[in-house]
Amino acid sequence: MTSSVLKPAAELATTNVRRFPNESAEYRSARQELLVEEIELRRHIERVAALRRALPPGGEVIKPYEFAGESGVASLADLFGSKPTLIVYSYMYGPQREKPCPMCTSFMSTWEEKLPDIEQRVSFVFVARSPIARLIEAKKARGWTRHRIYSDASGDYTCDYVSKDDSDLPGYNVFTRHNGTIRHFWAGEMGAGTMDPGQDPRGAPDMDPLWTLLDTTPEGRGKDWYPKLSY
Repeated sequence: MTSSVLKPAAELATTNVRRFPNESAEYRSARQELLVEEIELRRHIERVAALRRALPPGGEVIKPYEFAGESGVASLADLFGSKPTLIVYSYMYGPQREKPCPMCTSFMSTWEEKLPDIEQRVSFVFVARSPIARLIEAKKARGWTRHRIYSDASGDYTCDYVSKDDSDLPGYNVFTRHNGTIRHFWAGEMGAGTMDPGQDPRGAPDMDPLWTLLDTTPEGRGKDWYPKLSY
């Protein structure tokens, strides 16, 4: 039987034998210290994910939410398809916006290519407050073919699960369905009120690999750079 007791991160780090041409002793020492922290970070991510999975049942969804899709009206239950879990990403493209949010668009462009993998396990849809015709136009403009997009025309879902004031905000919600009962499972709840000094509001871990990739570089993610709709 495999022991559940983890070796200290510092001990695991000593097994690393990787070395690179012309690196200094100072670099290697600092890199080994960083490796210890990276191991601890990996473990922390696992602990947080385990705590998330162990959440008690969330609130039951009792409202008959309806969405306008490309093929007609759909209920929240319809969005599950054959899966027991549904992710709904609410992106910032309300009727008051001339163009979609560049940050949300960056997320969605990345997820477009991952949907065949994601949907092996869960259902994943995208919702915005704009009319469905406008969302279809935006989808075609980006060349997206895999996204399932829906309009929350009434704003009922948005007000309950994204912004009670119906503000044009992003939202990431996960729902489950067991024996016909739909419950809210988890939502991203980190925002302006939970941000640290000098940082933009963001969750953890980051949903967009763009930021994770940039975090591996000396330039980092920066404080004044954001994705654009075109370059």
